[in-house]
Amino acid sequence: MSDIVELLASPAHRFVGRPSDGPAPAPPGELVGQVDLRAELGIVGDRYFGKPAHREASVTVIAAESLPPGTGLAQVRRNILTSGIAVDELVGTVLVLDTGQGPVRLRVNRPAHPCAWMDVTVGPGAWRGLRGRGGVRCTPLTDGVLRVGPVDVQIERA
Repeated sequence: MSDIVELLASPAHRFVGRPSDGPAPAPPGELVGQVDLRAELGIVGDRYFGKPAHREASVTVIAAESLPPGTGLAQVRRNILTSGIAVDELVGTVLVLDTGQGPVRLRVNRPAHPCAWMDVTVGPGAWRGLRGRGGVRCTPLTDGVLRVGPVDVQIERA
């Protein structure tokens, strides 16, 4: 069984400046129960929504199995935290997620490599430990809604 564990739609960039200075404060309400996605644009209300430079990376997905216990999206700044989906193996495919509002198709473009901030927000050694397991960067191909909870998953091979 697969689940969407957490969803993050944040209007703010929190990892700015030097990691040693710490992240900017989290805006209220960035962890949400559902997100609205728009084809080719991203997650409505997220900092990367509709930004041309981020069209192929406007939605990020990471597997809970890749993270230390107790670590969530606020620490890793990805949008979708899943359980039961080996997302790091999906580059070059289309990930289809359905939480009951109809399927949302995400083209999985490339890995989402961890950065030095992970040692600050997750814990010492996380940057190195998350290499190859930092999630994936995607483009939504369809409009739709995703919710926290059970998710039907299909993988379309390119």
